Amino acid sequence: MLTRRDSMKLVPGGLALAGAAGCAAPTAGAADVAVDAIVYFYPLITMEMTRRVLTNAAEPDARGAPMGQFHHIRRYPDASFRDVTAPNADTLYSVAWIDVGKEPVILSVPDENGRYYLMPMLDAWTDVFAVPGKRTTGTKAGNFAITGPGWSGTLPAGVTEAKSPTSMVWILGRTYSSGTPADYAAVNAIQNKYKLTPLSAWGKPYTPPPGKVDPSVDMKTPVREQVNRMPPVEYFRLASELMKTNPPTAADAPFVARLAEIGIVPGKDLDTAKLMATPGLAEAPKRAQDKIMAQMATLTQVNGWGYTTKTGLYGTDYPIRALVTAIGLGANRPQDAIYPVAEKDGSGQKLSGANRYVVRFPKGQLPPVDGFWSITMYDEAYFFVPNKLNRYTVSSRFPFRYNPDGSLDLYIQHADPGGAKTANWLPAPEGNFILMLRMYWPKEKPPSIIDGTWKIPPVEKVS
Repeated sequence: MLTRRDSMKLVPGGLALAGAAGCAAPTAGAADVAVDAIVYFYPLITMEMTRRVLTNAAEPDARGAPMGQFHHIRRYPDASFRDVTAPNADTLYSVAWIDVGKEPVILSVPDENGRYYLMPMLDAWTDVFAVPGKRTTGTKAGNFAITGPGWSGTLPAGVTEAKSPTSMVWILGRTYSSGTPADYAAVNAIQNKYKLTPLSAWGKPYTPPPGKVDPSVDMKTPVREQVNRMPPVEYFRLASELMKTNPPTAADAPFVARLAEIGIVPGKDLDTAKLMATPGLAEAPKRAQDKIMAQMATLTQVNGWGYTTKTGLYGTDYPIRALVTAIGLGANRPQDAIYPVAEKDGSGQKLSGANRYVVRFPKGQLPPVDGFWSITMYDEAYFFVPNKLNRYTVSSRFPFRYNPDGSLDLYIQHADPGGAKTANWLPAPEGNFILMLRMYWPKEKPPSIIDGTWKIPPVEKVS
């Protein structure tokens, strides 16, 4: 359902809408509802399609795990990884999809011994409703009961409740690793202790049941492309089905009431005939695309970098929620991470591997964080760029070579700059590319990116 053009396309542009041809001239109300509905449901649809791919396994493997079980990534992803847009090479993922519609599920974490980690829990609409981790709960062992929207009851002693607004929950755990073989082993041992237990099995021996492989699930095509190709009736029918167990929030009520105009009512099947009779449906995808792309203008812009501090908790800002879903599904709350993105250099020209660039941090002005930071290289589709070093990021963990005055130059270019500069080199593709600065646990007191008192240096083209 989502296509790309120019720097990126987030919503469909040239969709063939079966049955829409020959409709009467659009009325403003219904036409606007169709546009807004495409934007509104984009996170919900993307989450479900991602869940299908990542849980289509009989047992945990290199690609995913059945519902209710962890899939651990034991090494940093490489350039072949296509399951999630904008992956990172800073932390090792521990990913699980759970259904808390019938009963709570308890997440158990071990003592991390001071290591940075976080276990953000996303509802079906991509809001992060709870974040166990070093910033919020410390690094001691803990048990967290994830309860569904209709659940009420008593939890075991020592178990903390995390209330989910939806039955679908995505745990997108991240545990810091320096990337050395020894540290991989240490983090892998921690990952092995992350456990999920249904409340009914708490305190008893528990072995999760095997999953079932559905051969009809497309395991090859990236999820975004699968959503791109989804016919609109299928798109809205799936949204209607998902809302039965993943209801809109109370704050969504004004918009949800409008959805009835095009045959969408939470808790009910899609009224297909009413949807297809909606005037202006053929134009809705392009209009929705423009509306989402317009959100780029709302981002804070500093020296060619754009970012938002609205990630993780979106309220009724549906366009920005769709934008974040498209370019960084699974984004954290700003207190846990902020993700400035650069598509242009400091002079406003598009970043390209045909040029050479430098990002210079003056002495004492590295990204201010209580966790750590990195700059990651992506192609125009927000995936890693293959290179001979398999280096997809430069990070505060790197043994950088600093300048005599204490400043730090990072070299962004296609060819290896050679010599001591290689230590500070982030390989670029031959064509256009995108940079993302990740700031984990950014400082909230000045200098801070959250309040704007710290400024990101520009990506400067070298003549």
